[in-house]
Amino acid sequence: MIDLNNIEKYRENNRLEAKKALGGLPKSIWETYSAFANTLGGLILLGVEEHKDRSLHTVDLPDPDSLIKEFWDIVNDPNKVSINILSSKDVYSLEVNGDHIIVINVPRADRSYKPVYIDGNPLNSYRRDGEGDYRCTREEFQAMERDAAVRTQDMRILEDMDLDVIDRDSLRDYRGRMKSSRPGHVWEQLDDEAFLLRIGAAGIGTDGEKHPTAAGLLMFGDHHDLVRVFNDHLLVHQELNDAGRATFRITSSSGGWSGNVYDFFFRVSERLSQGIKELLKDRGMTGEDEAAVCAALREALANCLVNADHWGRGGVAVIKRPELITMANPGTMRVGPDAAVSGGVSDPRNSAMAKMFDFIDIGERAGSGIPNIFRVWREQGWAEPAYTESMDPDRTVLSLPLSPEKAGDKRHEAETGDESASENERVRSSIIEYLTDNPQGNAAEIAEYIGSTPSRAGEYLKDLLGEGIIVGEGTESRIRAYRLKR
Repeated sequence: MIDLNNIEKYRENNRLEAKKALGGLPKSIWETYSAFANTLGGLILLGVEEHKDRSLHTVDLPDPDSLIKEFWDIVNDPNKVSINILSSKDVYSLEVNGDHIIVINVPRADRSYKPVYIDGNPLNSYRRDGEGDYRCTREEFQAMERDAAVRTQDMRILEDMDLDVIDRDSLRDYRGRMKSSRPGHVWEQLDDEAFLLRIGAAGIGTDGEKHPTAAGLLMFGDHHDLVRVFNDHLLVHQELNDAGRATFRITSSSGGWSGNVYDFFFRVSERLSQGIKELLKDRGMTGEDEAAVCAALREALANCLVNADHWGRGGVAVIKRPELITMANPGTMRVGPDAAVSGGVSDPRNSAMAKMFDFIDIGERAGSGIPNIFRVWREQGWAEPAYTESMDPDRTVLSLPLSPEKAGDKRHEAETGDESASENERVRSSIIEYLTDNPQGNAAEIAEYIGSTPSRAGEYLKDLLGEGIIVGEGTESRIRAYRLKR
């Protein structure tokens, strides 16, 4: 929580915006309101100005009550703001250092209200990044619209496909697992088409014929058919050694296996379980520890897959390092990190996929899965897991440390530059390796790959740009992606 009595020590950031407002409500306040609502929420401070050194200082608002009344009049006008998500406790005046200021606490909007837009035009939707407010791209706008739907996106019936796209080996394996999990279930005797209808993997189209749903294609399709619908479909698992070199890799596009979500889950969960068993054995842990951690990892992986926006960019990436596992998926969190960690709320982006996993006893649908992951990590004495979100493209990363090292230690080391020359070279090599395997990547994706923060990754990228090793896509002030120079 920000200490407003020591406001000069703060800087504008993703969740803090200062506006002088001596001439009345600034017009840009509504862009910031939209941006905070559509991103992570934040504080708007009226009667606060930013000095040249970027420090914040109060100025005395002559009539704060009048400004607050004007704010409420406008925020409740649907011609100006699509929805008012504020309550009376979110807007108030305050005296700081003898000056009167106004505090507006904009919460993160519920997904059903997004996108929050202004001036009666849904395309006037904004988001917030480190550089301030920006108008959403069409891709970001469409992603928020998809998430706002009552029916989740994976329930869509794909009427231009028939059930021949279902990989029969994957389906056979799934039915075998369900039979083991739920012996004697009435669906055991159904043929494959009827079974697919029951579990939500198929539906009846407007033509009266059976077609796969998006969930059915994702779970049981083949990579060739998957990329026809999900153009950027990519599932990656990579294991890195202490030097940052890849020792094992699974990708959905490699051929030799289906490339679907169901097969990916079991291939990767088996690899992660093997690694954890070796790690815990070396540390003298018990069989109970092993079972608990492996179950938590399966939960985390299932959560990553059922909450991914499979229409988005970047794909799912599960990276295992000796002391850290990260699981990243396209799309932001639908309930927000704090609510997810607290538990009790279940709102999967792909509810049909979540149901299919539930039929084989994978995943917790009552909102208890994520709190359980955090509990298991605490019991092992490891550093707390962390969820982070990035935008453009939307992406969520779960970081799972495998040691008691505090989460901030490596971040401090990275930000202070306390690294050896060999470590610096290792990171540079890892970035080049990533851009060799991928046509391009943004700062958040590259930071995730090298195990650093986006700001520190940006410093490495700036050096590589200056040396002509990589090039940036976008404008000089806002590079959106990087690639190797051809």
